[in-house]
Amino acid sequence: MRRAASGDDPARGCAQLHGTIVLLALVLPALLYATREAAAQELEPRLLTNVPVGMNFGVIGYAYSRGNILLDPAVPVEDLDSKLHTFVAAYVRSIDVGGLASKVDVVVPFAAGDWKGRLEGQDTARSVTGFGDPRIRLSVAFVGAPALEAEDFGTYQQTTIVGASVQVIAPLGQYDSSKLLNLGSNRWTIRSVVGASHATGPWTLELYGGAWLFGKNSDFFGGSTVTQKPLVVGKTHVIYRFPRGRWLAFDLGYGIGGRSTIDDDVRDTRISTFRFGLTLAFPMGSAHTLRLVAASGARVERGPDFDALGTTYQYRWGGMP
Repeated sequence: MRRAASGDDPARGCAQLHGTIVLLALVLPALLYATREAAAQELEPRLLTNVPVGMNFGVIGYAYSRGNILLDPAVPVEDLDSKLHTFVAAYVRSIDVGGLASKVDVVVPFAAGDWKGRLEGQDTARSVTGFGDPRIRLSVAFVGAPALEAEDFGTYQQTTIVGASVQVIAPLGQYDSSKLLNLGSNRWTIRSVVGASHATGPWTLELYGGAWLFGKNSDFFGGSTVTQKPLVVGKTHVIYRFPRGRWLAFDLGYGIGGRSTIDDDVRDTRISTFRFGLTLAFPMGSAHTLRLVAASGARVERGPDFDALGTTYQYRWGGMP
């Protein structure tokens, strides 16, 4: 790191650098989540779609993303370029919760990434490989999707479904407090979503709103403590169903909030970013499905700018007569 030149404000430079460290450490797990969503369909269209009780889904996926993950262009890191390969394994099961159609799912990611940029005029780079934070989620449909066994499911027709989900992200991923960039976040996170899905003919419109609630990281880089305000999100999907089980979804999401504090010093790190996506799914036989996903992030004030391409293979079993 260069020394302050004559006329520089060393305290200001130190504050900027500290802010940069916070920004990078907070947004790296977020980018991992975003690309994992692209690969595992963790924020998938058709989240509230009803399926017979006892049906299981096994998913494996891969996504490649590239872009600038820096939240604030005013801080000293310049020309940041990230390349991230994300692999996921997921399990989903349809269950009955008090007569309501519900699902529980678990997602475990593994990622390898490279980051290159310039920090205060000097080249800097880091490569990271390891497991990210795993997630477990419960989704429940309160209206329009009763829990049905396979023998009763043939007469079911979706109109409007209203439901919610709660997801817990556990701090079990790769984390080293002596390193600036990690794939794990070293804090608990809860993500809650409420949404509705309305189907008419071959079209389905879905609307979701929710929030990310972040725990405290007391072992942050440099021995600091980091907290973060909630991140509020909204999302919509427009889905068209083709014959023989194929479908195409256009996705749009927006997130705002997430301002961070380091050792009681509030940072100007509010996220404001859009996410765009396109998902194409087509079955291969009665139990196999392949999905192709494209996603892109574009910031309004701050947030990651990235592009991602992913694919998943899904195998279904159980829940059928």
